[in-house]
Amino acid sequence: MKRYTYITIVAALAGTLLTTACGDDFLTASSTEKQEAGAAATEGAILSNLGSAYQILLFDSYANNNYNAVLLMSDLRSDDIYKGGGDAGDQSQLYKLSQFTSTAAESLDGLWSIYYTGLARCNNVIIACNNAVGVDRAKLEQYKAEAHFLRGYYVHLLWKFWGNIPYFDQPLTTSPYMAKQLSADEIYAKIMADVDFACTDGKLPMRVSAANTGRVSRAAALMLKARVVLYQKDQTRYAELTNDMATIIKSGSYNLFPNFDAMWNDENEFCQESIFESNQLPEGKTWASGWGGYGTNLPAFISPNNLSDPDKVFIGGWGFAPVRSSAYAMYEKGDTRREGSINKWEAGTYASRFQDTGLFQRKYAARKGYNPPPGDIDLNFCNNLRLFRYAETLLNYAELVKMNGQAEVQGVTAQECLDQIRKRAFGSDNPIPATVENIKAERRREFLGEGMRFWDLVRWGDATRVLTENDAVHNSVRTFEEWMKYIPIPQGEIDKTRGTEFELVQNGQWK
Repeated sequence: MKRYTYITIVAALAGTLLTTACGDDFLTASSTEKQEAGAAATEGAILSNLGSAYQILLFDSYANNNYNAVLLMSDLRSDDIYKGGGDAGDQSQLYKLSQFTSTAAESLDGLWSIYYTGLARCNNVIIACNNAVGVDRAKLEQYKAEAHFLRGYYVHLLWKFWGNIPYFDQPLTTSPYMAKQLSADEIYAKIMADVDFACTDGKLPMRVSAANTGRVSRAAALMLKARVVLYQKDQTRYAELTNDMATIIKSGSYNLFPNFDAMWNDENEFCQESIFESNQLPEGKTWASGWGGYGTNLPAFISPNNLSDPDKVFIGGWGFAPVRSSAYAMYEKGDTRREGSINKWEAGTYASRFQDTGLFQRKYAARKGYNPPPGDIDLNFCNNLRLFRYAETLLNYAELVKMNGQAEVQGVTAQECLDQIRKRAFGSDNPIPATVENIKAERRREFLGEGMRFWDLVRWGDATRVLTENDAVHNSVRTFEEWMKYIPIPQGEIDKTRGTEFELVQNGQWK
């Protein structure tokens, strides 16, 4: 059975880590912080903290007992999918998210909670590393780099969803256990400090060894840097990013997986294209707790209700997140990414639900044998989330050169990068010019269902035009304004801070 090295660490310490996480508040550290309490830390203590920090990657599909799968929460505001489910009131907070009508009372409390817990756990790792005794220096730098990457990754998601957020890098040990809210630009600087540390040459390998599958690599850190800098539109660092992407490309450590559809199968997890994944195991998660176990609920959530697949490959789910017909139609004839990204089901093979199109996501769809009993099987699918793929490296490079005017470096051309993406998609050479519109279109086709489209539209300045729509047929009548890129801070978090010097200020015009 597949397992991360750090999952093994967590499992060995389950009594300390799994049972105590349930009580984590968004601004309080987990029990591992009490374990260290500023004292000298052995390598075992550091690894227990590090395992706890990695564990946060496994929680987001049922985040703090909320259905807040981060890839889906990103895509719900895009032009690729609808909310779906039973009706508009079924997970109403998700329908409001998709319509840009969220409220503080109905926001993404789950993601807020787990990623702040992730921030606290990463702080504990860094503190433990700073108090290390008897630990090999190279290993210590690796552990610190992993922790800085994970903290940057968790905070970058809080930053993209909420923008102006509290931040702390030390345990909050005195009442009222709160931290100051920073501006989005201040948070960007915090993220980049973490990312730059993790990217430092020599701290992490460009690709991890088989024995360390699933741990952070330097390539993953460079890819996180690219996402953050491009979203911030920090042009002062574009030349650096261009060189970073070329460095990954020229390293020879990664290549496109030849079969786009097969890449998403269980046997092809951690393949040659994978830069970073969260490793899901079909066990351990229960309805009683969103703070334990290893499985993911996402496949059940996005698969059609009462499905009867004549090929007996896919199984049914809850019918959320149907794919829009326009997304299906955007693929050219012969593009294997359409059938690799979208399942088209005929009427009668499943139960039609709200906003139905007959089209459902395929990459992370519920598959037979991916959630064996016993246990709460809808929560325990083993589909890994591919968080960074080499395809993104190639398209980042093309975008930086052709859309942002950066010089080509290290002998890598933007056209070559786009050509590779197209060749894999069509099975043979199928070049198109590396223009702005073509690069944008290729990103949309490549990453459907991977939580990237909405953020791309926002950073390109296209969101207001593309996402405002009057689709009465599918109950999606919405208007997007720039301030809506940040969703409402959950009301419960505002209430906790009311009347203190740390009182949270709500985003934009949200109520």
